[in-house]
Amino acid sequence: MDFRLGERSDAFRDKARRFLDEHLTDDVRQQMHDTGVHHNWDFHRARVANGLLAPGWPVEFGGEGRDALEVLASAEEFQASGAPTYGVGTTLMVANVIRHLGTEEQKRLILPRALSGEIIIVLGFTEPEAGSDVAAAQTRAVRDGDQWVINGQKMFTTNAQEADYVFLLTRTNTEVAKHKGLTTFLVPLRQPGVEIQPVITVSGERTNLTFYSDVRVDDTLRIGEVDGGWHIMTVGLTFERSMAQGGDARRLLGDMEHWAVTAVDHDGRPRAEDPDVQARLGRAAAENEVTLLLARRCAWMHNAGLLPGVEGSMAKLFASEALTRQSADFVDLLGPDGIRSQGDPTAIEDGIAEYSYRYALGTTTYGGTSEVQRNIIAQRGLGLPRPS
Repeated sequence: MDFRLGERSDAFRDKARRFLDEHLTDDVRQQMHDTGVHHNWDFHRARVANGLLAPGWPVEFGGEGRDALEVLASAEEFQASGAPTYGVGTTLMVANVIRHLGTEEQKRLILPRALSGEIIIVLGFTEPEAGSDVAAAQTRAVRDGDQWVINGQKMFTTNAQEADYVFLLTRTNTEVAKHKGLTTFLVPLRQPGVEIQPVITVSGERTNLTFYSDVRVDDTLRIGEVDGGWHIMTVGLTFERSMAQGGDARRLLGDMEHWAVTAVDHDGRPRAEDPDVQARLGRAAAENEVTLLLARRCAWMHNAGLLPGVEGSMAKLFASEALTRQSADFVDLLGPDGIRSQGDPTAIEDGIAEYSYRYALGTTTYGGTSEVQRNIIAQRGLGLPRPS
């Protein structure tokens, strides 16, 4: 079986690499480190200018009509480089929902602006009191004529300070089961009643608490049916989970391999000759290969016209859990030197192991926690009953 992506994908990967060499500068990296914000407008617009923002979208929407394997090849490079891609990811996720389930008016309003790099869209699902149980959302939306009035709060609204819209999950019906009383809206963020408070995570990234006090949104910006938000959100998360995975782990492994072949032990022997070092590097390489193939299966399914629901959960679950294991393993391998962080001149490989250790745990919550992914795999993939 041939697992290569093909000549067209290889050529498009080379284009992505050339772009990253030119535009992912030390200044961009330093800005991400200093601010904790993984979005850069100049970098974002440069992707548009080079046909690298939404290459898989049809030409009539502003894309290049590339197939899913080509898109995956470029996405693997962007992710492995540590480029600021989060704003692109959430924007295209919501744009895909609108493209498939939105009204014609919503498509005309949002899609050209999203694909031209004019706007970004962020996610408003999680709430401080709900955790991974997204269906327990209490942010209320009450109809008032042709508008809705929204009151509540959301947690982890990353990039809200940069965004134009939030894809907001709200409670519109309290008389039915919690999954059945939800509605999604595309809410403009730059309006009275919206408050954005920064929250710095353990990895140093900035996310946000967002508060909504009598915020008004037109019914024309309701995505899907009233009380049909659970389906809309599920489709969106399926798009998110089936994207490229494992770039952070590949970057970590590359830096640790560089350390292994350049560092020596107390006896002057290269660390790469140590069987323990070899075992840890080999285990990480094997896990990264599995992650790569799971993500490529999702791309193959997209090419075949299938929606990789369970398969996306499998890829996302394995990738985040593998990064968590590997980062802990490499910190353990380095000993006290493993907790030296970026900016410390004595830090090994600029503190990549220490940073990955802090960052990895967060990846197990993005797009749904590991527990949520296991439930999806068990129930939808294996047909097992829901836990009692």
